[in-house]
Amino acid sequence: MATTAAPSRSTAASLRLSGLRKSYGRVPAVRGVSLDVAPGTMTSLIGPSGCGKTTTLRMIAGLEQADEGLIQAGDRVLTDGRRAVPPERRDMGMVFQTYALWPHMTVADNVAYGLKRRGFARARIGAKVESVLATVGMGALGGRYPGQLSGGQQQRVALARSIATEPSILLFDEPLSNLDAVLREQMRFEIRSLQQRIGITAVYVTHSQDEALVLSDQIAVMQDGVIVQVGAPLDIYNVPRTEFVATFIGLANILDIDGTAREAGGLRGRLANGQTVLAATGSVEALSRPERARCRLSVRPVDMRLASPGRAQDPGANDVNQLSGRVATMTFTGGLVDYFVILDGAPEIRVRIQGTPPSVAEPGQRVQVEFAADRVVVLDD
Repeated sequence: MATTAAPSRSTAASLRLSGLRKSYGRVPAVRGVSLDVAPGTMTSLIGPSGCGKTTTLRMIAGLEQADEGLIQAGDRVLTDGRRAVPPERRDMGMVFQTYALWPHMTVADNVAYGLKRRGFARARIGAKVESVLATVGMGALGGRYPGQLSGGQQQRVALARSIATEPSILLFDEPLSNLDAVLREQMRFEIRSLQQRIGITAVYVTHSQDEALVLSDQIAVMQDGVIVQVGAPLDIYNVPRTEFVATFIGLANILDIDGTAREAGGLRGRLANGQTVLAATGSVEALSRPERARCRLSVRPVDMRLASPGRAQDPGANDVNQLSGRVATMTFTGGLVDYFVILDGAPEIRVRIQGTPPSVAEPGQRVQVEFAADRVVVLDD
């Protein structure tokens, strides 16, 4: 994408959602969503299909009426449960999954459409269209029609159209889901770069963990119409609160221990096979559970390593967990190798190691699985 200076725009607005609810008949779609988005930042709403993320975005845009709750942009109350500001008066831009470009209009005319609707002077429209097309790297293609563009180029035009009117908040409704994998990855970085250059507040809906981690200052994970965890990408990834979050944002092994005892700032307990595991990360509530409690743990496959039994780390190292098992299968995924290890008398776990096979072990081989206690998270559920 071109690095042309972004067009001037109004000051980015904060966004506040409080107690949003929406039902379709007797089916609740959103059940009390509350969220704060700081000015000039990007927040991703992420979750599986049917979790309520798109309905929440459409209520922000004014395309759906909230049954209850507050939507506030800066000092303006847009929805308070009794009345709602119409979409065209919310000072928001929206980028749709299907691009929503007029096929009979040129690229330049598509971008100019919103400016004309808002009564911009003709001379100013031309300059604005030229500026925003240059911003998204489409300055030379203003005379083409959408049907003459690739999917990525059409998405850039949709972006240009959305920022041309200088909205205070920009909304994205799964804009990359129709692109192939390579182009989707490229567009993630371009969207993030654009959002940071123009300093606009943005809310991005996606079901892709990769998009959310790359794009966001803040991630709100949704499940069954509610936000189950909100935080910075690193916090969500490193300290998930529930099994759902741990397995939805990245890969995770889930282990159950019982007979817990407090030790070294964490909790130590036994697996079903009697082997012990020390967990030293988690929420204050999770790490403060009574002793002898049953706990559920999360360990990322990338935080584990393999060693042959004779080369395992000193078993006296208190902060390193060691579990014995046998490699069942091995999968090469291009620079990464996934080992599926059946623990002795316990479930299968996944270990991900950088390299090419057989860099560490082969199927059937006995191994020790090692992982640091501070990479083991005690979950709230």
